[in-house]
Amino acid sequence: MRRRVCVRTAVLAAFSGCALAWLDRAAHAQWEGDRSETETVMLFAGADLWRAGGFAHGGLVWSPGGLDKEGFAAKLMAGAGTYRYRNGNVPTAGDVLLFDVMPGWRFKPGGADITVFAGLDIQHHSLTPDDLSNKARGTHLGLRLGMDFWWEPSSGTMTNAGLSFATIGTGYWARLAYGWRIIDSFYIGPEALALGDATYRQWRVGAHVTAFRTRWLEWSAGVGYVSDSDERAGLYGRIGVLMRQ
Repeated sequence: MRRRVCVRTAVLAAFSGCALAWLDRAAHAQWEGDRSETETVMLFAGADLWRAGGFAHGGLVWSPGGLDKEGFAAKLMAGAGTYRYRNGNVPTAGDVLLFDVMPGWRFKPGGADITVFAGLDIQHHSLTPDDLSNKARGTHLGLRLGMDFWWEPSSGTMTNAGLSFATIGTGYWARLAYGWRIIDSFYIGPEALALGDATYRQWRVGAHVTAFRTRWLEWSAGVGYVSDSDERAGLYGRIGVLMRQ
């Protein structure tokens, strides 16, 4: 089982590296070329790891009217992950692939940025050993709802939140973060996250760095403490990067 987990972790790391390298090449091309006055596409990629699994993803948000304007927005995302859980007394490892296509709408009330998405969610779960009682096993089509929130209540503070709900396995994900601007370069502060489904729950508390810029890339990272309903605990780490063009 340990060898399988190591292989899954290596594959996940390779997927993360490819996603971040792809975004870096796109940023370099953007740096060498001419930037459009109206930014309509946001490219993003990231990875998240802890002792019992991890997830890597990449995708884009397209806003034909502009990323800073109210109006239509569409989100495309692909991801791959690995996880471990207890099926009774049997340790089980799972691999997941997902793909989301979600049209949505961006709202700009009072200086905040709120984008709401809803659309197709495709997931494939493979389990080792096979768990016939797990309804997530195999390939499924479902609906995913999502919300991204960003608000700067003052010139030196930020609030960031995200919500996601999938009808496949009634999976959910929610994150809330607050930050203070440091030397006019990035935000740092606390974050909290909860995720799970009908049979599993996980909680996280930690610290984040957000909006650290290098040329056209904008980086974020987080680290902290995680525990779950399988009575496991430890550290988590995540990294993300995005680019607007």
